[in-house]
Amino acid sequence: MSSTPNSQLKLLFSPELIPNAVKEALPSDLYVRPLARDDYNRGHLEVLKVLSVVTDPGLESYQAHFDSMLPSSSADPTKAQTYYVISIVSKQTDKVVATGTVFIERKFLRGLGSVGHIEDIAVSKDMQGKKLGLRVIHTLIAISEKVGCYKTILNCSDENIPFYEKCGFKKKENEMAKYASEGTTPNKL
Repeated sequence: MSSTPNSQLKLLFSPELIPNAVKEALPSDLYVRPLARDDYNRGHLEVLKVLSVVTDPGLESYQAHFDSMLPSSSADPTKAQTYYVISIVSKQTDKVVATGTVFIERKFLRGLGSVGHIEDIAVSKDMQGKKLGLRVIHTLIAISEKVGCYKTILNCSDENIPFYEKCGFKKKENEMAKYASEGTTPNKL
């Protein structure tokens, strides 16, 4: 099996946003591209399982969720792109081996500036140690900057701080979280 060409895929965003430097730094048997609508069949969710519990929604729901991330899925076709999910794919197996997301928060401060939030960095267990996490981070930072974000941020565990410092991040502030209780709906104010 060989990888499916981008021209035959429905991609989340333009592959032109992915920097050539990252493409060239990958091992020759891998390539990076935007998430494709049918990456469900390429093991995208399996890769995410290295991070957390992943409930399989099924192909139809996965694709509906993908479609909801497209800017043209809203009533306003001029809506700006918010989600940039990338896949690193094996050329031999056509399987996703690493993934990551940057989503864009549009703000009222900093002259109506935007912030890129990096989330869900995952590398399949059998591909760890090949600097794929670094390539994912570099790609997402580049996308964030190319779409005009004045900063790119992420949350991580204390054990991952040294890795993200190597990627150019600085420890700043603290994260707090409140999870909704299972089976409840968040209160509306």
